[in-house]
Amino acid sequence: MLRRHRQSARLTLEQLAGASGVSARTLSDMERGRSKGPQHRTVTALADALGLDEADRKQLVELAREGRLRDRWTRPIGLCELPRSVDDFTGRTAELAWTNELVHAGDAPGVAGVGLITGSAGLGKTTLAVRVAHALRPGFPDGVFFLDLFGMSPQPLPVDEALGMLLRALGIADQQIPGDVAERASLYRSLLHDRRVLVVLDNATSEDQVRPLLPGGGAGKALVTSRRLLAGLEGVRRLSLGPLPLLEAAELLTGILKDDGASGEGSAIRQLAQLCGGLPLALRIAGNRLVSRPGWDAADLAARLMNEERRLDQLSAGDLKVATAFGLSYEQLTDSTRRVFRRLAPVPGWDFDAALAAVVGGTSIDGAWDALDELVDLGLLQDSTSGRYRFHDLVRLFARDRLQKEETTAERDALTVTMTSWLLRMATTAGRLFDPAYIHSDRPDADLAGLSSPEDADHWLRVNVDNWLGALRMAASDGRHSAVLDCAESMHWFSDRWMHAPHWHEVFTLGAEVAAALGDPARQATQLNLLAWVHLMPRNDPETTLRYTAQAMDLATRSGAATQIAWAHHTAGGALRRLGRLDEATAAETQAAATFKANGDVSAYCQCLGALGTCLRDAGRYTEALEQYLDLLALLNEDQPGITPSGAALIRAIALARVGECLGSLGQRTEAITKLTEAISLMEQARLPVPQAHSLETLAALLSDEGRTDESRHAHARAAEVYEAIGDTEASNRCRDLANAAP
Repeated sequence: MLRRHRQSARLTLEQLAGASGVSARTLSDMERGRSKGPQHRTVTALADALGLDEADRKQLVELAREGRLRDRWTRPIGLCELPRSVDDFTGRTAELAWTNELVHAGDAPGVAGVGLITGSAGLGKTTLAVRVAHALRPGFPDGVFFLDLFGMSPQPLPVDEALGMLLRALGIADQQIPGDVAERASLYRSLLHDRRVLVVLDNATSEDQVRPLLPGGGAGKALVTSRRLLAGLEGVRRLSLGPLPLLEAAELLTGILKDDGASGEGSAIRQLAQLCGGLPLALRIAGNRLVSRPGWDAADLAARLMNEERRLDQLSAGDLKVATAFGLSYEQLTDSTRRVFRRLAPVPGWDFDAALAAVVGGTSIDGAWDALDELVDLGLLQDSTSGRYRFHDLVRLFARDRLQKEETTAERDALTVTMTSWLLRMATTAGRLFDPAYIHSDRPDADLAGLSSPEDADHWLRVNVDNWLGALRMAASDGRHSAVLDCAESMHWFSDRWMHAPHWHEVFTLGAEVAAALGDPARQATQLNLLAWVHLMPRNDPETTLRYTAQAMDLATRSGAATQIAWAHHTAGGALRRLGRLDEATAAETQAAATFKANGDVSAYCQCLGALGTCLRDAGRYTEALEQYLDLLALLNEDQPGITPSGAALIRAIALARVGECLGSLGQRTEAITKLTEAISLMEQARLPVPQAHSLETLAALLSDEGRTDESRHAHARAAEVYEAIGDTEASNRCRDLANAAP
């Protein structure tokens, strides 16, 4: 009848679809008899678009009603029915769009409309799938079904039982259901091929459990949720669910509390959302607790959650418990993986790699990879393309709880010592690869073999800074003074490469404190000199620098540590130069240079030569300064023994930049631009962002003076990016303004 009315109106399927708002696919299904009982609002929209008279309109509506009644009586009602959707569902806009695209993309030839939603416990996979299924229900007139596969249960739903339940829901009588699993699966696929059905398969445990339950193409679609990645499933579209962003997490809490005066607790709500880590289950529990206790407010619960030791206990409401959700995943792990999981909890940094996992888990690197893969597969760890892993905050607390309950105090203490010792040995070995005194030292121990070059060491120290710095703190608090001092001393030369890092003050303060505790004034002077450097370079506080160098000088003099006396002179020289006391600065640098040269310390001697050149430059003696820098570059080019390649690269880059500055001051702008461009490239290779940013500013000014406006703006824009990366907002804004200035 629908086809007859459409043809009488001289409309194509597409034209009727456009006029009625009903999809062409749905119209086609109705005309071919696939959809025998469309919804009332669909039929009335078609009647309006076709301009039917009252009699024809009534007949069409009645036929659709009869079709719905026939459909109702030909299949059992209530089997595999969807759970209700929560009213306060919040966010997930991109994920909802993904599912909508999935359903429509599945209409294309050869595309099976199967979506797989994965993620750890408590992320709201089921809630999202149910929400989607309810929203898409009008587009699936032949049924929307939901089946819990009990994937985290000790006994997941067997495939034959799952197929039997779905076949009954599709209207197949018990006596018509085959006994063989393969035959059941074949019948099931054939039914889905010709019916507009959406099947939600919740909480899947394995590929073998899911494969027979998926449509083989055609009209039927499926959404699968699982804590496991189910990496073996082919031909499915994947959605990895993550925590809610803070704004959406706060919105969810506000929605739960909408009748309980949450509007006046904005800051407390945001704090509570942050403490829940954006985990929908935790947010739901927190909200339910507040709703069920009218005397509480968000600030009260947030105060309770601040205590990490009690946070998981507080995140429970009735039969909803965050710890229980994580526990179901934990029970799925092998014993060896459980051990790695709980022993990763005390790792001090935000993330870690397989090498550290092997150390704490007491396993081989291959064993660590296997455990980490299993943990990622179950959503208990998050991984990244860089080969590093991290916990969700609440999962880490759960792992810590398991460690507390499953291992003795002695085992936990031994774990702490093992972990911190390895981290400090790694950091110390990595730091020494930049020290000229260790150029010809033995290679690292076998378990530190990942550090085979300065490049490896640089990478390890940067990405693991939270871990080795945390280990340094723990060792200091445990009284392991020698290990702390060795590590702090090893960072002397590496700190030059990463001078903008915020942690050097803490590293060298701990070093000075443990040196004092050991009663070693010479090594204490070393750490005080390094603290003086921190205040000179990253902090630009020359007055404090001079106070530290005075203390270092006193200790070094009393202990006869000539090298540290020289370092105190050198660092003080830098502070004096910045204060404009150039004669004193020159005298200090000259004295330091003489000592370093006599001791054969080429790296330190070269630094002093560069500093003397800078004193000449600041005095306006550009020709003499230029000669000093050129002599320094010539010395470096002689491939001097006792200086590391990385140390030489650092000094060469800065000396070349100073040559460019002097040439610019002498009016030789073209050559100055060439030298600065070369220096900036070397600084980028050596990862020296602070001098690189300064040199980019100098280059931009010279380019502007030469009338090369576009190049000048580009240099200022690059300088702004580098300054932003090192956290110098003021300098970044200054350079960005110059880059964007009108001509």
